[in-house]
Amino acid sequence: MELCALLFGDGDRHVTAEKLHAETQQARPPISLATIYNALNQFTTAGLLREIAVQGSRAWYDTKTGPHYHFLVENEHELLDIPADAVGVLNLPEPPAGMEIVGADLIIRVRRVDQSQ
Repeated sequence: MELCALLFGDGDRHVTAEKLHAETQQARPPISLATIYNALNQFTTAGLLREIAVQGSRAWYDTKTGPHYHFLVENEHELLDIPADAVGVLNLPEPPAGMEIVGADLIIRVRRVDQSQ
């Protein structure tokens, strides 16, 4: 129940297993990282979370499962939503024979600019 409250209690959010684990360390008893990973995988399989692979093996989990894209704020470990209708993607390739496209992920990497100049 603690994980559900953290994940879904305050609207849409993006978390990593490690970030969620750090948030749960105040729980009694503390929740192990393995339990966090198991729960995130179960929530993803059930369609309650969307897994987003970022930077190789790093995965984020998104509570907003509908179609949308993301900005990755470099060096800040933050994902920001981009509405699906804000991105015009044209000319998707034809899928291999016997397959259909079920989705497309887009992650745009950004960084904050120095406003002092």
